[in-house]
Amino acid sequence: MKATINGRAHELPGELTVAALLELLGSPTSGVAVARNDRVVRHSEYSSDVVREGDRLEIIQAVAGG
Repeated sequence: MKATINGRAHELPGELTVAALLELLGSPTSGVAVARNDRVVRHSEYSSDVVREGDRLEIIQAVAGG
């Protein structure tokens, strides 16, 4: 299955939840914002929101600094 993540095409093993995708990518689930097809995914929906063929995702990780 193909999806675009942060502007780059990725081949994924099949439909995944947002939480499973973050785990696959090695991204933390806290301090991260995810948008799927221009819609922000609520953190409470990470385990139920499914990434499908052709979806476009933006994953943004907050960093602390000054």
